[in-house]
Amino acid sequence: MTGLFAGGRLNAQSSQGQSLPVNLGGYDFARQSSSSATRLQSVDQALVWVVVALLMWGMVMVYSASIAMPDNPRFSRYAQTHFLTRHVISMVFGCIMALLAFQIPTSTWEKVARPMFVLSLVLLALVLIPFIGKGVNGARRWISFGVMNFQPSELAKFATIIYAADYMVRKMEVKERFFRAVLPMGAAVVVAGVFLLAEPDMGAFMVIAIIAMGILFLGGVNARMFFLIFAGLVGAFVVMIAASPWRRDRIFAYLDPFSAEHALGKGYQLSHSLIAIGRGEVWGVGLGGSVEKLHWLPEAHTDFLLAVIGEEFGLVGVSLVIFLFLWLSRRIMVIGRQAIALDKVFSGLVAQGVGIWIGFQSFINMGVNLGALPTKGLTLPLMSYGGSAIMMNLIAIAVVLRIDAENKQMMRGGRS
Repeated sequence: MTGLFAGGRLNAQSSQGQSLPVNLGGYDFARQSSSSATRLQSVDQALVWVVVALLMWGMVMVYSASIAMPDNPRFSRYAQTHFLTRHVISMVFGCIMALLAFQIPTSTWEKVARPMFVLSLVLLALVLIPFIGKGVNGARRWISFGVMNFQPSELAKFATIIYAADYMVRKMEVKERFFRAVLPMGAAVVVAGVFLLAEPDMGAFMVIAIIAMGILFLGGVNARMFFLIFAGLVGAFVVMIAASPWRRDRIFAYLDPFSAEHALGKGYQLSHSLIAIGRGEVWGVGLGGSVEKLHWLPEAHTDFLLAVIGEEFGLVGVSLVIFLFLWLSRRIMVIGRQAIALDKVFSGLVAQGVGIWIGFQSFINMGVNLGALPTKGLTLPLMSYGGSAIMMNLIAIAVVLRIDAENKQMMRGGRS
């Protein structure tokens, strides 16, 4: 028989001229190719296009918000396209990593859940070491890899989802009592919180705590116990704020950002964010027309990107961003429910954990920009400038797409 490559698949030709799939060493190339093609055809197109829309709009707004930064002496050595270029590199790298993540079966993520969570804790500890961690604006949250500054807290968010989902599946199998089952998970989150608060990064700790609590609830914790956990979590954050003078100042500034006491201090970012959104009115001043991004609004391309969107695209633009994130979060949660209905509990909890992550973090960022919540250092997922954040967001979305593809394959009667 003569080997030949036809239609992208390795085949063998029989004496009757028929093409037969080749099986080398037990690896069926035809079956694997067919399985991969089926998964690609099963990808949720609407979800992909919403993610692409958010990425492209975010790229345009990062450029718009950062184009004037070289006028500042602090950034005078940068080109006008410096932040755009780095953002595009992060997006391309994130897409490559997402494509690789899509190839990984969810069963593999379940196997590596505990090692991945331990790795995230190790990186959270390493970032606190002066010659390893990189400090910016008084916070030590990054590890420099030359072309990209990696933020371990972003990996910790994803690792918490995988670990919490695996943990709840294991605990549901042994049917342990509530406190005995939940306390180890709580201890793991506390350890991560200690490292995050040392950076300090209270915003990331809030997201991780909410992710863990949400997965516990979705994994079977009853409502009474859920509200008990929630009350304890709120109490812990109140104590942390009360014990920290600068966090208290942020709360007071949030309550009255335009007062003489706060307008040039802790309320400066919030006051200029509200001015930017107010200038946009209904239709906005037009792309590139923002005044607040001209050195008035700090971190305009990161934490306060929505304020620039509000100024340049108005109420219409902000409403569209809110709608897109609402649709995205809801669609991810639906995929998770479908997986659980198919008795794929781990996959379902992972998908819903990603939905909680994207939904909660976008809610906090939008609330801060709109003055509905106190200022927190959380970016807008998929849109704000930030290499490791974009990369981990895309990997998480890719895992959800894989779960959805496996759901559809199982509903067709195939193996996931």
